[in-house]
Amino acid sequence: MIGIPGKLLILVGPAGVGKTTLARGFIAQDPSRRAFSVSHTTRPMRLSERSGEDYWFVTRPQFEALRDQDGFAEWAEVHGNLYGTSRQEIARLSGPGQVAVFDIDIVGALSLWHQYPAQAVLVFVMPPSWSVLVQRLTGRGSETEATLRRRLRTARMELQELLASTAPWHAVLNSDLAVAVAQIGQAVAQPAAAPMDGPAQQAVRALLADALADPRADDLL
Repeated sequence: MIGIPGKLLILVGPAGVGKTTLARGFIAQDPSRRAFSVSHTTRPMRLSERSGEDYWFVTRPQFEALRDQDGFAEWAEVHGNLYGTSRQEIARLSGPGQVAVFDIDIVGALSLWHQYPAQAVLVFVMPPSWSVLVQRLTGRGSETEATLRRRLRTARMELQELLASTAPWHAVLNSDLAVAVAQIGQAVAQPAAAPMDGPAQQAVRALLADALADPRADDLL
């Protein structure tokens, strides 16, 4: 796409891996030039959330009307709710030297990369291990058995899609916050030019092996 001089930092990873914390740490280093991209969603607003800051909360008809006008660069239905990144939001955050930060699923990430290949920086955030990811999810105290299984299945599928992807991914291990934020900064400064390989790919394969061995991440359950 022409006319998008800024960078689009696209963070992908399992629920509970710490993407929001990493994004906030990255933005805090230069808040005048870095900002979250605020997505649209049809899901209900939680008590702690504010429209325009956490999401743009809209009705399904409003979302569908904008979608039908080609107003979204990417959108998806997740667990019965619609989520999307508006083209207007990207334009708002994409001035020279700006970095717009996205926290979206891998399908949306690849859609943005295909549309903005020169600006998109793809970063997959990994937990130290599969067991640590499960501990983080259960430790939140908000997951039922059904939602835990759903999140673990989604995590397994994203790992599979990541390994099959031909896009230029960076992999960042979130075991030390400061180190992970620094690695994200390096990724923005030097975007990957080729698909992920070497030690990063091996680490993803090891994580996927543990996911495949976990019956809670099985489609059949």
